[in-house]
Amino acid sequence: MKFAERVENLPPYLFVNISRAIAAKKAQGIDVISFGIGDPDMQTPAPVLDALTKGSMKPENHRYPESEGLPEFRTRVAKFYKDRFGVNVNPETEVINLIGAKEGIAHTALCFIDPGDISISPDPAYPVYEIGTMFAGGKTYFTTLSEQNKYLVDFTSIPTEIAKKAKTLWINYPNNPTGAVATKDQLKTFVDYARENKAVIFYDSAYASFITDPDLPRSIYEVDGAHDCAIEINSFSKTAGFTGVRLAWTIVPKACVAEDADPGKLHALWTRRQNTFFNGASNVVQAGGLAVLSSEGRRQTEEQVAFYLKNAEIIAEGLRSLGITTYGGGNAPYVWMKTPGGLTSWDFFDKLLEECRVVGTPGSG
Repeated sequence: MKFAERVENLPPYLFVNISRAIAAKKAQGIDVISFGIGDPDMQTPAPVLDALTKGSMKPENHRYPESEGLPEFRTRVAKFYKDRFGVNVNPETEVINLIGAKEGIAHTALCFIDPGDISISPDPAYPVYEIGTMFAGGKTYFTTLSEQNKYLVDFTSIPTEIAKKAKTLWINYPNNPTGAVATKDQLKTFVDYARENKAVIFYDSAYASFITDPDLPRSIYEVDGAHDCAIEINSFSKTAGFTGVRLAWTIVPKACVAEDADPGKLHALWTRRQNTFFNGASNVVQAGGLAVLSSEGRRQTEEQVAFYLKNAEIIAEGLRSLGITTYGGGNAPYVWMKTPGGLTSWDFFDKLLEECRVVGTPGSG
């Protein structure tokens, strides 16, 4: 039997290697402080735990769920967008649930990228943007995030032939891993580029709730024209401690188009993907999501977000006091640092783990 080459050629997943390094130390009886994968370590708020427990006691919640999500869940997400972002989305036709942002990102690539297609991704970036594209048989063109461009996607550097061929643009602010944030004017340049080149932005906004500056946008739909060219993915993982519970959503506007397709075609394809591959997040988990989006749930998760942001501030200030250059924090949970002494990021990872019993995430990953 011959395996698909695109599967055999997939690179190792970054966070698996980090988890193995931590496990090896724990097996030696060594306690490790982990700043590796973004896994919240505070307890999920009590009202949410109560809702999950009560939801699990209802027999009907153990049946197949609606693939696009419970109507009340989708309505609550739409209300959240209106209250928090000042953005109108239609809960019946534009809000669709996921079992996690990672699943949504990976399946986005699988369903909208054909073999040989080009996808544009920032570098560095969340590894699944590239891995999902590779799995679909596509190729990734990387646009470099750097100090010089303030870790913002620079579309002026993309060759014309790439711009005309690329169907999809992966964009993520607040950014993982650099902690950079984008202004509304900067988001508008992304939207203008996508509309001009008839491409679709897949906007990963998993860290939107960490933005504290009221002048910064939390959703790409705060930009005029974004409904025509952007699909947004958001998640409960970082705000409500749902990394193991698994619940997220996408906003797929009916107006969103790609290439010369009519409005509604992309939404119909997304819905077909959803119904074919995915039975939807469990109703038990969605009961927890409803509690997260309640007024009390939002109050408590915002307190947790503030705690994580304070941790990022402490880490950044500590590093800067040692003369180390850092970026991020403030409006993002990530702190991006320059390794000292000319060390590569993996060399610094090993040094930090062996000498300090602390784990970070190598930037080159």
